[in-house]
Amino acid sequence: MIRDLSQTLRAILSQPGLPAELAAAQIAFDRPAEQFKPQQTTVDLFLYDVRESVELRSSEPVIERAGGEAVIRRPPLRVACSYLVTAWPVGGTEPALQEHRLLSQVLQVLSRYPVIPAQFLQGGLAGQEPPLPMVAALVDRQKSLSEFWTALGNRLRPSLTVTVTIGIDIFTPETVSMVLTGELLLGERTAPDETALKAGTEVRSYRIGGRVTGAGDAPVAGATVTLVERGISATTGGDGRFVLGAMKPGSYTLHVVKGGTAKDAAITVPAPGGENYDVQLT
Repeated sequence: MIRDLSQTLRAILSQPGLPAELAAAQIAFDRPAEQFKPQQTTVDLFLYDVRESVELRSSEPVIERAGGEAVIRRPPLRVACSYLVTAWPVGGTEPALQEHRLLSQVLQVLSRYPVIPAQFLQGGLAGQEPPLPMVAALVDRQKSLSEFWTALGNRLRPSLTVTVTIGIDIFTPETVSMVLTGELLLGERTAPDETALKAGTEVRSYRIGGRVTGAGDAPVAGATVTLVERGISATTGGDGRFVLGAMKPGSYTLHVVKGGTAKDAAITVPAPGGENYDVQLT
């Protein structure tokens, strides 16, 4: 993921329509130590800090439902990656001014994007949600510039910092079967601040879900599913699934119609172990 981020920043700084000096510069990711002496004009982005973004930490999972199953994805680790950006002009008569101009062009380009647009995202970052925030010219007050450059093994020179926060998946998605029956319990509480219900006041009702399929177990969309005894109906979605409710426990009949094909299925609510409310319409 971090390599993909570096390639993403390279894509931003290599896009068409950039100022001539920046467009002609190569984009590197080397440590700007004393021995770093590029042979052509270069913009160097040195990754010097990687840490979790505690402010963006989330514990809310994302749940995707399809085919009677639910895929639970725990939120990714949010990681802030900081790059030291320096300019290294080669040739010309006033290298210092060329360096300043090149840095200002980089700053202008990166500052256009508070979040990185999708067209620049590379590798595993493509399609990542939420969008990746980017901050250019960020001031790190905990960093002493002179000590920082001494640690790098070079003399102090103009630079700016760009920080991008990415998501890194560290948990394996969990796939579970979707609930077939939902139970609703109504009644009078034993006290306003208690959840227990008074005996004899409980009323149980259920909501059921199932799937209508055709030949080859293909989902049947747009079928009408009716609970005959209650006279309530639902229409299946693109995945063939339907939901009906509410109803008391008991025996019922599902009447399924699609075009000129119909089928009745006897069901019990709640479903006994191993049974479901799926109907094959053939």
